[in-house]
Amino acid sequence: MNTRAVWILMIGIVTVGLISPLHAQEASVSADSELVKWSIITAGFALAIAAAFGTLAQGLGLSAAANGIARNPSAAPDIRFSLILGLVLIESLVIYVLLVALILFFVQPFSG
Repeated sequence: MNTRAVWILMIGIVTVGLISPLHAQEASVSADSELVKWSIITAGFALAIAAAFGTLAQGLGLSAAANGIARNPSAAPDIRFSLILGLVLIESLVIYVLLVALILFFVQPFSG
């Protein structure tokens, strides 16, 4: 197959995948479903923001540690220990947000 045929096939698959939800049956709208919908949206945004800023903080910490080791190689073990401890704490915050998001997705504590 040439690349043009592959692209046409991929676009066709994506188009069918995007159009198929249009034929789904509408769910009944109630206050409970609105609350569930907004809790899922909120959990998604919280997870995205936590992941973005957690990644940014980890990158800045790694950059500062590499800079510190380059300036003073004899302090490398202390800098490495502080770096790993900081990365663990940053990652734990992101994992806590993931946990809260999963609770909002699957347990739905606000629904009656």
